[in-house]
Amino acid sequence: MELNLQVVLFWVVALHCGSVNGSILYRVQEEQPPNTLIGSLAADQGLPDSGHLYKLEVGTPYLRVDGKTGDIFTTEIPIDRETLRDCRSLAKGKPCYLEFEVSVTDLIQNQSPRLIEGRIEVQDINDNTPQFPSSVLTISVPENTIMGALFSIPLATDRDSERNGVADYALTAGPDAATLFGLQVADDRGGKLPQLIVLGNLDRELKDSYDLTIKAVDGGNPQRYSSALLRVVVTDANDNSPKFEKSSYDAELSENSPVGHSVLQVKANDSDMGPNGEIEYTIHQAVDPVPKLLRIDRSTGIIYVKGPLDREEISSLSFYVVARDKGPQPKSSKTFVTIEVTDQNDNAPAVEIRGIGLVTHSEGVANISEDMPVGTAVALVQVSDKDEGENAVVTCVVAGDVPFQLRPASDSPTDNRRKYFLQTTTPLDFERVREYRVEIVAVDSGNPALSSTNSLKVQVTDVNDNSPIFSPTLFEVDFAEENQPGERVLDVTATDADSGTNAQLLYNIVADSTIRGLFEIDPNSGEVRARSPLDREHKELYEFWITAADKGSPSHKGTATVVVKVLDRNDNEPKFMLSGYSFSVLENMPPLSPVGMVTVQDMDKGENARVHLSVEPDGGKFVVQNGTGTILSSISFDREKESSYTFRLKAVDGGEPPKSSYVGVTINVLDENDNDPVITKPSNSSFRRLSPLASPDSHVEVVEAEDLDSGPNAELVFNIAGGNPYQLFRISPTTGEITLAKEMTRKHGGLHRLVVRVSDRGKPPRHATALVHIYVNETISNVSLVEALVGHSLYTPLDRDIAGDPDSGFAAHRSNILFGSLAGVAGVVMLILVVVFIRHRLQRETKSGYQAGKKETKDLYAPKQAPKNAKGKRGRKGKPQKSPKALGENEEVGIQKSLKFNLDGVNDSPRIHLPLTYSPGSPDIGRHYRSNSPLPSIQLQAQSPSASQKHQAVQDLPAANTFVGTGGDDNSTGSDQYSDYSYKTSQPKYNNKQ
Repeated sequence: MELNLQVVLFWVVALHCGSVNGSILYRVQEEQPPNTLIGSLAADQGLPDSGHLYKLEVGTPYLRVDGKTGDIFTTEIPIDRETLRDCRSLAKGKPCYLEFEVSVTDLIQNQSPRLIEGRIEVQDINDNTPQFPSSVLTISVPENTIMGALFSIPLATDRDSERNGVADYALTAGPDAATLFGLQVADDRGGKLPQLIVLGNLDRELKDSYDLTIKAVDGGNPQRYSSALLRVVVTDANDNSPKFEKSSYDAELSENSPVGHSVLQVKANDSDMGPNGEIEYTIHQAVDPVPKLLRIDRSTGIIYVKGPLDREEISSLSFYVVARDKGPQPKSSKTFVTIEVTDQNDNAPAVEIRGIGLVTHSEGVANISEDMPVGTAVALVQVSDKDEGENAVVTCVVAGDVPFQLRPASDSPTDNRRKYFLQTTTPLDFERVREYRVEIVAVDSGNPALSSTNSLKVQVTDVNDNSPIFSPTLFEVDFAEENQPGERVLDVTATDADSGTNAQLLYNIVADSTIRGLFEIDPNSGEVRARSPLDREHKELYEFWITAADKGSPSHKGTATVVVKVLDRNDNEPKFMLSGYSFSVLENMPPLSPVGMVTVQDMDKGENARVHLSVEPDGGKFVVQNGTGTILSSISFDREKESSYTFRLKAVDGGEPPKSSYVGVTINVLDENDNDPVITKPSNSSFRRLSPLASPDSHVEVVEAEDLDSGPNAELVFNIAGGNPYQLFRISPTTGEITLAKEMTRKHGGLHRLVVRVSDRGKPPRHATALVHIYVNETISNVSLVEALVGHSLYTPLDRDIAGDPDSGFAAHRSNILFGSLAGVAGVVMLILVVVFIRHRLQRETKSGYQAGKKETKDLYAPKQAPKNAKGKRGRKGKPQKSPKALGENEEVGIQKSLKFNLDGVNDSPRIHLPLTYSPGSPDIGRHYRSNSPLPSIQLQAQSPSASQKHQAVQDLPAANTFVGTGGDDNSTGSDQYSDYSYKTSQPKYNNKQ
C-alpha cells in the first residue's frame, strides 16, 4: 500500500479568545483500504496526545478521527475520486479535494473548542479502463483520396485524470490494409487525437471496406487498454470537405436559461455543388451532461438549451461539433465548442447550526449549564451560498436581545462559506432565565438580496452540587431460602440536600446480571424485593451495592452496601455422585472385604445434611459403612456360581421431614484361574487312521477344549508333551489342530500315541492332558487289533513313547528277559531250564502275543468263529461271518463301541483289581494302571458282547477325557473311578520297563 502524505500547515495568529485556526492539506490516493492513516492532527498541530478531545465535524462517511490523538483514518466506505460530488465535473488537470473539519476541546482547561479545517487532495489511481463509444467504429474514405489525407477516429474516454487517462493509440491492420492505412496521434488541448492516414491509392471497385483494430492505452502503471474494430468504408469521390469558419467557438450562458434559448451558431462551408455541398451539423461524441442540456439544429448549426442549467451543478460544457456533407461518400470536419455557465443569484444563503465539542444538539435544542464561563461556545454556525462572486458574499447576525454572539471560527473563510462560533456574552442564570431562542439571520449581496434564518433553542440547566447520602451505609439482613417471588427483603433510604429535580432520587442495584436477576428495588421507594426464590445451596451470602441517583444534570450518586445472608431449609435430597455404581471384585475374596465406595452429598446444612446409608433389599450379602460409604461383602464370591450382584443403596438425611434418594449398585465378580481346561474332543480311547502316503501339512486331528474361567484364564494353548520322538506331528498352539510335520517312512507305521497338554494363560496356569491315537496304515483290516493296541496304550505310562514300528524295542525287551533270567539261575541245570522256558515263551509270543510297537501280521488277533447263536447283526441274519471292514482315512473308532471279548471259560481266570489312589509320584496316566506287573493278554472274539454292555477292558478317562493339574505340577490327578476287569491270562507283551 502506497500512501503519499504531504502536510502543508498554514498557521495564523490566535484570536483574542484563544482559538487557533489553521488550514491543513493532506494528500492520499483514492481507493485506500479501511483504517489507512491519512494524517495526525495532534502531531501536525503540535498538540499533546492527551487531555484533548478530537471530534470530526465534517468529513463523514469517508473519514473518521481518533478522539485522543486526532489521527485521521479512512473508513469502510472507500474514497473514489470519480464519484465524489465535488470532483465529478472538474476540468482536466484540476485537483480533487475532500474537505474536513475537526473540533478540538481542551478537557483540562475547559476552554471553548477550536476548529481545525483542512482539505485532502484525492489523488487519482489507474482504476478505470479507456472505453471507445462503440465496439465497431466506422469511417468513410472516398476512393480518390490522396495519400497523406487524415480522417478523425472516434475518441476513447477514460474516467481517470490526465496522467492515468488516454495516453496513446495503436492501429493494427491486416496484410491487405497495412500498406493503405496508418495512424497519427496528435495532441489536442491536452488530449490525444487519433487520425487515420491514407498511405496508398484506394479502388472501391477492387475492395469497398477494410477492417482494422484500434487500441487505446492509458498512462497508468500498470497500463490499461481496450480495443475496437475500425471499419474503413471506401466511397465514391467527393472532392471537398466542409470547413468551419472558426477552429473553436466560445460562449457564455446564464444559468436558469429557458429551454429553447439559443446559445450560439457554428458555421461551415463546402465548395462542392449539389448534395456534396449541403452540410449537416451534429454534436460529436459528447459525454453527460452535454446531450441532456444542449441540442444543435442539424441544418443551421444553432445550439439551443435542451434542459435546465444550474451553475452550481456544472459550470462549463465542452464538446465537438461535426459538419458533414450529404454526398454519396460524405466528408466531414469538426470544431471545438466551449460554453461557460454564468451565475445568477438564485440561491439563498444556507444557515447550518450544529453541535461543537462537548456540546451536543438534539432536535434543535442545546443544553448548557448555568456555571459555564463567559465565551463558552454553544454551537458552530456555518453560513454558505452556492452562488459565486457578489451573490455569495453573506452577512450573518444574531437577531434579538439575547446573551449570545457570533465569532468567526476561521481566519481564512471562502467567499461562499463562513463559519462562526455561537458563544455566550454574559453569565447565565438558571433561576432568572431557563431558556433562550437564538435566531440567526444571513443575507447575501445579490441584487435583489436573498436571506434565510435558522434558530437554536438553548436550555440553561441547574447546577447539581450535592450527592445523595445513605444512613447507615451498610445494611445486613437474614433471609430464608425458598422464598416467594416478590417477597420483601429490606428497605433502604437516602437523602439529598439539593432541591427540585436535583433532590429527586432514583434507587438502583449495582451488581452483575446474576444479582439483578435475583433482587430488585423500587426506584422511588427503595424497597428491596427478591425477584425469584433463593437457594442457599447455590449461594449462602449475597453482597451488592445500591445507588441513589438524583435527577440533576450531571447526576450525583450515593452508594450503600447490602449483605443478604440466606438461611437453610431442608429442600435438598441426598444425591449420589453417580447415577449408578459398578464395581469389579475378584472372586474368592474373604468375607467383609471392601468391594467399593460410594459418595453421597446433601447440599443442605447442619442436620439437614446428615446422611444415613442402608442396603435395599438387605439380603445379608452386603453392608455399607456410614461415614465412609464403603460397601463390604458378607460372603466370598464364586464367579462360576454367580458373576454379578445388583442391589440399591438408600440415603436418608436428618431433616424434618427427611428426604431420601436411591442409587443402583452392580458388583461384577472378576475371574480367577480356579478351573482347569476340559478336553471335549477327541476321546482318549479313540484313534484316527492316517495314510503312510499323507503329505506334510496334512490334517490329522483337532483337539478341542474349554475352560469355565474367562479372559486370559480361558485362553488355551496346545502343545505336544510326549509321544512324538520322530517329530512327525505338530500342533497349532491356538487352534489345537494336529498336522503332519514331515513325510513318513516304513518304520513310522503302526500306532502313535501323542500326549497333548492343554494349558490356560492364567497366573499360575492350569492344564489338562489328552491322548491322541494315530494309527498309520493304508487301511484298517482288523479294527479289533487297533482297538487292542489303543487299550494297551491306555495302560502305558505317559513317559513311554508309543510311536509306530517296535522292532528295536522288542529286541531290547527280549535281551532284558534273557539277562534277567541268567542272573536268577544258579548253575548249569537251572540255566538249561530257563533256556527251555524262554524258548517256550517266545514261541507263544510269536504265535499269539502282542509286542509293543511292532507291526502285527495279518493273522494276529484274528477273530474266532462266532457261535451260531451269536447276537451280532450279521449272525441274526444267518449270513456267514465276514472279516472286519477297513475304516476310512479319518474315521474315529471308540474302544467301548467296537471292542468285544469272548468271556467263555474265563470264570477261573484271575481278576485284577486296579487301585483307585496312588502316591503323588506316580505319572499322570500311570495312576490308573499297574505299572510294575505284567498285563494279561486279551483274547478277542469277533462277535463278543460290547465291553460297554458288560465289562470294560480299558476304563475310559473322565467325561471330558481330561487329565488335570495346576501350574507346573507333574503329579496330575485323574477323575476316573475304575471298576474291576476280567482278563484271560496270557504271557505279557511289555518287558519289565513297564
